[in-house]
Amino acid sequence: MTSSAKRRLAALSEQLVNPIADQGKFEDIPVLKRIAPASNGPRVKDKVVIVTGTNSPLGIGRASAHQFAQNGARAVYICDFNDSNLVTHKRELASLYPDVEVHTRQFDASDEAAVKAVVDDAVQRYGRLDIFFANAGIIGQPKIFSEITAEQFLNTLKTNVVSVHLAAKYGAQAMMLTSAEKKYPSGSIVATASVAGLRSNAGSSDYSASKSGVISLAQTLSYQLSGTGIRVNAICPGVIETGMTAVMYEAARAKGTEKKIGQLNPLRRGAHADEVARVALFLGSDESSYVNGQAWAVDGGLSAGHPFVPGKLG
Repeated sequence: MTSSAKRRLAALSEQLVNPIADQGKFEDIPVLKRIAPASNGPRVKDKVVIVTGTNSPLGIGRASAHQFAQNGARAVYICDFNDSNLVTHKRELASLYPDVEVHTRQFDASDEAAVKAVVDDAVQRYGRLDIFFANAGIIGQPKIFSEITAEQFLNTLKTNVVSVHLAAKYGAQAMMLTSAEKKYPSGSIVATASVAGLRSNAGSSDYSASKSGVISLAQTLSYQLSGTGIRVNAICPGVIETGMTAVMYEAARAKGTEKKIGQLNPLRRGAHADEVARVALFLGSDESSYVNGQAWAVDGGLSAGHPFVPGKLG
């Protein structure tokens, strides 16, 4: 076999090289073929994980780091541009999950050299990367499009879209590495988009455009990584109580209108970060092995229809 053929073979996912074989029979029917470990055990056991956007005490990033650590990750990198809470998060994770190695990193998720550096560190320490949750993002400009400058628009795209591109660019390279411990390339890249990337009226023009870009990246990259076993998906949260939406929640509580938040979705409430984190855990785990290139809405059903106010259809 030529060296180029060997490289092509080495780049193929295990399912393409060694399709799942028959696993015996129960009486006269075949046993169900199983791809992932049982759901009632550690769902990301021994995996190496990078999560960006983890500083906020209320955030999806912090909640996701807890889910990955609780579910058996070997190492979790918690990263953010603002590192004011990262050391506290690390102490908390260490107290709850002492077997998990937690690393803090302060950097801009749209800084190419910094993203490459954190991925290189994971590879040097562990010889692998399995999950990259590109969760970093900003809310953009809370004003009408005609008042947003080109520089402001580009800054939102840089933080929200370029960061995902870089996570995939360097994360996928690391996920392609094989070893005695990891014989085939595989991995999961998860990016935080938004319902604003699916439908209008959920954010400013720069924010909405950036989140549409995240969804398009997930779809495009999933095809460009064909055959590697590396999956790329986007999560599209609706109204979630996070550091980004804290001002809205605090204002509503001050006015006594908190219960109106999320009233246009069928569940008629906002969400908690943990509810999104559990979707990130699923998409990062092998349980979602056939979910690829998707924009997964976690919005209480908001994007399933056209919101309306009951009794005011006319």
